[in-house]
Amino acid sequence: MNIMAQAAVIFGLCLISEGIAALIPMAFPASVIALLLLGLLLFSGLLRPEQIRELSTFLVANMAFFFLPSCVGVLEHAPAILGQLAPFLLISFLTVPLVYFVTAWVVQLLIRRTGRKKARHD
Repeated sequence: MNIMAQAAVIFGLCLISEGIAALIPMAFPASVIALLLLGLLLFSGLLRPEQIRELSTFLVANMAFFFLPSCVGVLEHAPAILGQLAPFLLISFLTVPLVYFVTAWVVQLLIRRTGRKKARHD
């Protein structure tokens, strides 16, 4: 699949997720819906990783560029953040290790589970 078709698939999923987010009665980020849809397509086999590999490799290689707008947004609201610096730092220092811990625990759980499935299969 050429790069334009890969972009059409990814941007089409983003467009569909925006529509779904507008239709559901509660606030839910369209980007999360797009990731879920992409995951469903990949896990179901309707979309193979090779079909979007070129574009996804480009996007991952240039990921830092995509964080610039959010960094500028943080700088734009720096006075408000500095006014609440203590709670901001407390929340940050408490949640970052928690996210790392939960992620590591889930990875270990999946590794053990995969090892057991392989042992049963052999």
